[in-house]
Amino acid sequence: MKLPFYHIDAFTGRVFAGNPAGVALLEKPLPDEALLAIAAENNLSETAFLLRDKGVNDLRWFTPTVEVDLCGHGTLATAFVVFERGEAAGDLVEFMTKSGPVAVRRVGELYELDFPARPAEPRAALPELAAALGAEPAELHASRDLLAVFDTEAVVRGLAPDFAKLAAVETFAVIVTAPGDGVDFVSRVFAPRAGIDEDPVTGSTHCTLTPYWAQRLRKPRLTARQVSARGGELFLESRGDRVGIAGRAVSYLQGNIEVPG
Repeated sequence: MKLPFYHIDAFTGRVFAGNPAGVALLEKPLPDEALLAIAAENNLSETAFLLRDKGVNDLRWFTPTVEVDLCGHGTLATAFVVFERGEAAGDLVEFMTKSGPVAVRRVGELYELDFPARPAEPRAALPELAAALGAEPAELHASRDLLAVFDTEAVVRGLAPDFAKLAAVETFAVIVTAPGDGVDFVSRVFAPRAGIDEDPVTGSTHCTLTPYWAQRLRKPRLTARQVSARGGELFLESRGDRVGIAGRAVSYLQGNIEVPG
């Protein structure tokens, strides 16, 4: 079986930046173990699998080790492929996911995701987290992920976590953030428990970052930069129980995956 496959750099306007995502197009459902094996073989932070059946776009995402319930750059990359193939109705495409329906609208050169908000609640300091990060955050909050807030962009950029210690912290991912130089805020994302030491650009964590910074800065529209080695830019809007997460995408590679049997 041959699966059409695309390698897309998301949340960037140039190749070799942003977050690379795999997008595999399915003609029929495949067993979860086959999807996970493909994701592990690709060894990208996420591979998205799109099954289009009777007008429904069913979308799932896998890291090299686990399935995830929400993935921003994989959704953006999938929407980019759907639009490039001319398979979207106008400027909107909708997907059904494990986190419910999500939509992507094409607005000029941007692709705007409509995602559920995941506000974080303040929580007590975790000495083991500070030890793993090598620095004590000024604030700590929790949603699906831990949100560690620092005072400056320089501190966030300079963090060199101990990933073995970080993997022992009970959370899906650790988001570190601070006010940005030239943007409203910056962030980095570490998820060693999901097989990703550092994710280059993470759309889903902005479901937590957006409501936090919108409230702190008292503005609904925000600009952000994820300051990983590859880096990426995001344009955000807080919408109550939803968030708008927009960015660019570019194609790096397309071909076919050969699936046995």
